[in-house]
Amino acid sequence: MASTSLEFSSLDAHRAWLKSQARLPRGFRVGATRFGFVPAEVHKPAAMTLTLVALDQPTDAFAAMFTRNAFPGAPVIVGRRRLSSPTVAAIIVNNKVSNVCAPGGIDASERLCAGVAALLGVRPDEVIPSSTGVIGWRLPIEAMIGALPGAVEALQGESVLPAAEGIVTTDLYPKVRRAAVGDGSIVGIAKGAGMIEPNLATMLVYLFTDCDVPRDELRSSLRAAVDASFNRMSIDSDTSTSDTVALVSSRRVPCDLEAFRAALARVCADLTEDVVRNGEGVHHVIRVAVRGAPDEAFALGVGKAVVNSPLLQCAICGNDPNVGRLVMAIGKHVGAQAGDLDLSRCKLSMAGRVIFADGAFRLDPAAEEALVAHMRGAELYSSVAPADGLTFRPPVRYPPHERAVEIAIDLGLGKAACTVLGADRSHEYISENADYRT
Repeated sequence: MASTSLEFSSLDAHRAWLKSQARLPRGFRVGATRFGFVPAEVHKPAAMTLTLVALDQPTDAFAAMFTRNAFPGAPVIVGRRRLSSPTVAAIIVNNKVSNVCAPGGIDASERLCAGVAALLGVRPDEVIPSSTGVIGWRLPIEAMIGALPGAVEALQGESVLPAAEGIVTTDLYPKVRRAAVGDGSIVGIAKGAGMIEPNLATMLVYLFTDCDVPRDELRSSLRAAVDASFNRMSIDSDTSTSDTVALVSSRRVPCDLEAFRAALARVCADLTEDVVRNGEGVHHVIRVAVRGAPDEAFALGVGKAVVNSPLLQCAICGNDPNVGRLVMAIGKHVGAQAGDLDLSRCKLSMAGRVIFADGAFRLDPAAEEALVAHMRGAELYSSVAPADGLTFRPPVRYPPHERAVEIAIDLGLGKAACTVLGADRSHEYISENADYRT
């Protein structure tokens, strides 16, 4: 999926690269502020970051896609309403509390938007809210409104990096991608680490461009880009209640629409890889290329079944080529969806090596060694056993490379194809989510 193949030797090297990607398109400013509060539900000190994105002038060119979870957060409900607004002038994002099914959640989101609007001199319905964090907690709305002037004072038009840093929760590092489009550009940031199988993960993505693209074209371009990228990944098979992907144009620079669509697809594909690689406890990215399917939806289903298999995820985490689990995951999905299909022509490969064909495995000691070497080469880091025996911590806070465990599946049933990204399942993932609120 990704258009790049980067390697970083240190946190400083990765940070320098992020800065090189972070220049804002014309017409945008971002600012962030952080404050402490005590959640009403747990009475423990916590901290929240408010991240504000403001346009120099309101724009009619904006698009957004939201979670398909049937319990959407209040900001998603409000955001869907904003799609019918004539213009948008700002986006306000908070982390720590997702504002999902909380008492008075919609009113709190609308109050926050009104507070931003008053400070920026725009209408409340020109402000899009987003929240990410713990589900069920109430927003500390009075403290948030009191902190808004700090976010406004911090607004600057040079770098998107403060926003990329401000929206994270359990992410190990911020995510920024950019692409040039003639004299204009597209810059995207993403938050996402767990609860991710977007079906448009707690996933938030914001894309900014100065390319002059009309609203209808912007919305159709976003739908196509999301379907080919964010909708083709999974970290843990859970679709967040807060997923949001927003695209806003300041319409400052004329551009070629074909070039714009290609650049948007590239930025979304790169951010998709970043989200998976930065997933909670992820040691390996898994790339599953499915072809020979009767249709694209079937190919996508097979790919998702493979990357979402807990047993296969655990094997890959341990650099164990237990490929029987791969066959199991494929057969389970095909049997449940279309049990009468003939898989006698199915062929499976890993690391470019055929491991299954004509209904039988092709494994020997040399193949086992090659597959182990492939997995180790794709490993982002090794588990570090904790001194207390309880909490595992990743030893790195940057992506050392962009390699993946490569799996190819030819079902031999048709001409449709699809590529899906996933991740392994580690001790760190369990620890992170066992201790998430405590």
